[in-house]
Amino acid sequence: MNKREITSVLIDYNSSAELENIYEELINNAKEAAKKAYAPYSKFKVGAAVLLDNGAIIKGNNQENAAYPSGLCAERVAIFYANAQYPERTIRAIAIAALTSSGFTEEPIPPCGSCLQVMLESEKKSNSSIQVLLYGQNKITSADSIKQFLPINFTNDMLM
Repeated sequence: MNKREITSVLIDYNSSAELENIYEELINNAKEAAKKAYAPYSKFKVGAAVLLDNGAIIKGNNQENAAYPSGLCAERVAIFYANAQYPERTIRAIAIAALTSSGFTEEPIPPCGSCLQVMLESEKKSNSSIQVLLYGQNKITSADSIKQFLPINFTNDMLM
């Protein structure tokens, strides 16, 4: 038997003012996107903003549907739209914010497993890490790659 220890490195910031200006702008775009989410069933509105290597910011938000699970998460809406509009561009960063009837969540919320897998595919496709910024009123959590959330991951290399 061999024991392996896997660690992830996450950085917590007290406010967006501690971040580079572009990341602060990205978080604000994610918050704006959350306000426009279509979440009549869960009332849990999520916004995502993707920063591309050309400086473009693409926003997405969760889209629910009465026929569960036909909806789509904010992260995938933003990433798929970015890939459809800018197929040759690289995603540099993604910011995610969640809004409830009480306001933005106090703690940052992580992406779901499906979104992490899509984000991982984007990293693999571009051979470049994606900076992840998770917004919460109490702190902002940052990671330098999706692999910090998904250290043991499934990629196309395993299909061969």
